[in-house]
Amino acid sequence: MAKSKSDLSDELGGIIAETINKQFKAQNIKTAYFLEGDSDAPTIVKEWVGTGSTMLDLAISNRKYGGFPVGRVSEITGLEQSGKSLLAAHALLNTQKKGGLAVYIDTENAIATEYLTAIGLNLKDMLYIPLETVEDIFETVDVIIDKVRSSDKDRLVTIVVDSIAGASTKTEMAADFDKDGYATAKALIISKAMRKITNLIGRERICLIITNQLRQKLNAPAFSDPWTTPGGKGIPFHASVRLRLSSIGAIKAKREGRDEIVGSRVKAKLVKNRCGPPLRECEYEVYFDSGIDDYSSWLTVMKEHNLVSQSGAWYSWTDKRTGEVIKFQSKEFVEKIMSNPELYEIVYDEIADKVIMKYKKLDEARIDDVTLSNEPLLQDEV
Repeated sequence: MAKSKSDLSDELGGIIAETINKQFKAQNIKTAYFLEGDSDAPTIVKEWVGTGSTMLDLAISNRKYGGFPVGRVSEITGLEQSGKSLLAAHALLNTQKKGGLAVYIDTENAIATEYLTAIGLNLKDMLYIPLETVEDIFETVDVIIDKVRSSDKDRLVTIVVDSIAGASTKTEMAADFDKDGYATAKALIISKAMRKITNLIGRERICLIITNQLRQKLNAPAFSDPWTTPGGKGIPFHASVRLRLSSIGAIKAKREGRDEIVGSRVKAKLVKNRCGPPLRECEYEVYFDSGIDDYSSWLTVMKEHNLVSQSGAWYSWTDKRTGEVIKFQSKEFVEKIMSNPELYEIVYDEIADKVIMKYKKLDEARIDDVTLSNEPLLQDEV
């Protein structure tokens, strides 16, 4: 007889679950096996906000049409001019495209409205909040959560904090400019705030994205990670996604007979990921006048996985359904896929199939027959 999704086959587990449900009114104790199929479980990410880069969306979520997870905390780190604010702005843009509310909390007084408009953000519908202290930041986030819960719970809200490193504390703001002792107040405040808001966000349709700076570790051992982030370990521990961006080269173009730097190539590394495989990397191009150029990375990945063949300046892609060979130059690639929605989906599916990591699973028909023990499964049992 098949078990229901809330049944626990272990008798002791059932007794414990019943007691906890009565004492804490949880009403959600169940087997972890059935958690995956429960659409109301707070641990399941049900929605994603695009980053502006398809390859990065796939790397974070390990599924099609992914991105930053809704109901979770994401952190974007990097050195100066690595594209942290731009990536967060693209998330706000994709939030607006889904009918959501975009909230930008600015601690550095450095927002460039022309750039936001250039990538497509509707500034009239974006909430801009300039703040100075971490206390004010998290109190504001708490107010937003409260308003979402009481008024329009079903509307998507993306909150960008840019940046947490640029925020001070109320104590620091009241002090003079002399050197302090151990500056631990900020880390303590952030740790307390993250403990309070992480579960609140998980129950709402809210995507919280925090940008942070990198600091070089003093006396870091050889071959270890030489970088760390200020503000303690509160955000690194509570964030489900931690991205590290780095600029890996300039993009030049001919303008009026001379080379001019018009953009940069960015590498994104997932230093932590609870939504998919960690430590994955991808690259994308950023243009200073238009933001992330998503489709240039498509062609790069297609070449890496032999989805296209190249002969000089020409590329050839074969439609596996019809056998038709489509030839194009790199400058024609975007126009070809954007002008043909069906072709767009086919190419996207091929890329996703190559990039998404497949997890190993036990045969679901035999799952009830598996006996938990301290003995490892034999190779032919997997």
